[in-house]
Amino acid sequence: MISKIYEILKDSANLMEAEENLSRLMHRFFADALEKVLSQLNETIKKQKQGEGWKVERNDQRSIQFLFGTVTFTRTWMTDPNGNPHYPLDEWLGIQKYERRSPLVDVKIAELASKCDYRTVADILAGWTDVKISHGAVRNIVNKVGMAQARQDEAMVKELEESAELPQGKKVDVLFAEADGVYIRSTERKKGMEVRHAVLYEGWEKNGNRVSLKGREVIMTTKSSDAFWTEVHALAASRYSLEKAQVVTNSDGGAGDTAEKFREAFAQSENPVIHQLDAYHVYRNLSRVFAPGKSKYKDYVLQAIKTRDRRDFELWMDTYESTLNDPKRMKKAKEFRSYILGNWECIGDWRDRVEEIPEGARGLGAIESNQRHITYRMKKRGMHWSRTGGEAMVKIIQGIMNQTLRKAYLKDRQRSVRKQREARKIVKMSAILHERTRPSVGVRHGSIAVYTCNSSAVGRLRKVIHNGQHY
Repeated sequence: MISKIYEILKDSANLMEAEENLSRLMHRFFADALEKVLSQLNETIKKQKQGEGWKVERNDQRSIQFLFGTVTFTRTWMTDPNGNPHYPLDEWLGIQKYERRSPLVDVKIAELASKCDYRTVADILAGWTDVKISHGAVRNIVNKVGMAQARQDEAMVKELEESAELPQGKKVDVLFAEADGVYIRSTERKKGMEVRHAVLYEGWEKNGNRVSLKGREVIMTTKSSDAFWTEVHALAASRYSLEKAQVVTNSDGGAGDTAEKFREAFAQSENPVIHQLDAYHVYRNLSRVFAPGKSKYKDYVLQAIKTRDRRDFELWMDTYESTLNDPKRMKKAKEFRSYILGNWECIGDWRDRVEEIPEGARGLGAIESNQRHITYRMKKRGMHWSRTGGEAMVKIIQGIMNQTLRKAYLKDRQRSVRKQREARKIVKMSAILHERTRPSVGVRHGSIAVYTCNSSAVGRLRKVIHNGQHY
């Protein structure tokens, strides 16, 4: 390797060219080395299985794409004592049938696809790794990895439904939960698709001037509202023990995110759920109703909302509506009045409705900034999503944010403790069998040919060495 590196440095015109050639050399080296190791492991596993009564049928080749290149190795097709066919090496490695890429390649592609479009993903991989893939294949991988996360969420819901009692989760004094939805374009003509999104967190953490959510967990799905809230309930029940906790929630008060939905999702808490109408949506709707610029009616209505003075709110709305002649603006004013009065009990900062405010408590509204993970990737730029593709993408984003994506994708490939012990034995045995030993030939004998008389200097030296004399 060192001599090859010298050759590359000598023959390259510049450092950029040298680094590209060194990268290709490194990839080839690792691919060749892994190919030899896998072939050796196959021989070791084959011998072990033969000792257990398995029969060898034939040897086949298989190619797997790793980040450092394609590795082609030989594995043995065998039948167990019951006559069932197996590729023991594939099973030992956790490689599934028809799989052509390593799990790391699949997950890396999915993670990259959560930030940029499929064609860009293919271009980045071609430039930075030895993975050559089409944008269509990227889409298939996204669906595959995203559905793995979706299946894990479904399993979490099913496990909770079948359990006789709630699991013992983390105990918290206060749990915050927010929910909202964002619409994306569907591939179905003139139809949209709503991504429902919930975020659960335990409070706030400060790092200098930067504030982040503590213990953040999210749920995202394009499924129905009932399925969404079932997943929210399952997540809360599996992560936390909320019997003594105070749950504080926040939403825009839409049909799918009402206070009642939160109460049902967090029903395990003995304390009543404190629900807050999202301040951002209140101010946004207020700005849409009143004309742009300054307005005394707008200021009075806003003040009534802040002080939670219902009488003043209705009075100033009546006064404002009496000045309107445009039917459209009058309709907006009536809808705003109905929206505020329908959520009147939830208006105001949650900190005004708790007996003891937690240290470092802040106002709610984190859901809006968290929505950017969806909107930046799935809206604008003419993007349209199928039902499968949309659900897969939001589950990938969810898995990345919750740090569960890789675990979900490897759920059926993870070795148990017993399997891990067996794996160590096989690797150790393979290393022993791979060692090359040389047969012992004993003591070597020889003599020095001297073409002169023994009385000469060279003759006397030969006699000393032959007789083993020491001076």
